[in-house]
Amino acid sequence: KAFLRTLTEGPGVYRMLNADGEVMYVGKAKNLRRRVGSYFTRASNTRIASMVGQIQEIEITATHTEAEALLLENTLIKEHRPRYNVRLKDDKRYPYIKITYAEPFPRIFATRRMIHDGSRYFGPYANVAAVHHTLDLLRKLFPYRTCNREITGTDRRPCLYYHIGRCLGPCIGVVDEDEYRGVVERVANFLEGRTQDVLDDLEARMKGAAARLDFEA
Repeated sequence: KAFLRTLTEGPGVYRMLNADGEVMYVGKAKNLRRRVGSYFTRASNTRIASMVGQIQEIEITATHTEAEALLLENTLIKEHRPRYNVRLKDDKRYPYIKITYAEPFPRIFATRRMIHDGSRYFGPYANVAAVHHTLDLLRKLFPYRTCNREITGTDRRPCLYYHIGRCLGPCIGVVDEDEYRGVVERVANFLEGRTQDVLDDLEARMKGAAARLDFEA
């Protein structure tokens, strides 16, 4: 009871450890004090009762939001593979943003599968809506391709995205592989949080539009 009184009533992640220091269970909570306390007031089944009897220590990580707790729980379960987490989460549970670096003209899209194919993954994200919101923003900032066609540079005409400035047109040979990959690297930098170059570019474009009295742009 004394330990429970030290816990926050905010969100976070808890880890149940046995006498050997092994992580037996990882869980998340909207209210850490209430959730952790529930293990010692009732056992939902014999499996949980068995685990509670072995608890020697409980480690707590408070988070700012439930979404942060969700992602941290996912990471810790993958790291420790606790025996009492029956439904071990794999990489299909949460969505990622994937950049297919192995392709000459990389694509950028959402996926729930992480495979070793030379691609780079950003995430996991708390929900699919967050991924789509991020992708919508990326498409407005960076003119990368969103199609699945094979890029040869010899297509007779480009798609609509090229005409509205949302794609560089590698399909018709307007840009080469190096120039296109430069845009992809900027996307990766943006997803890593290195946004200053993007902000500088946007500010320059904003001032240019203002000088032309193009206030809608």
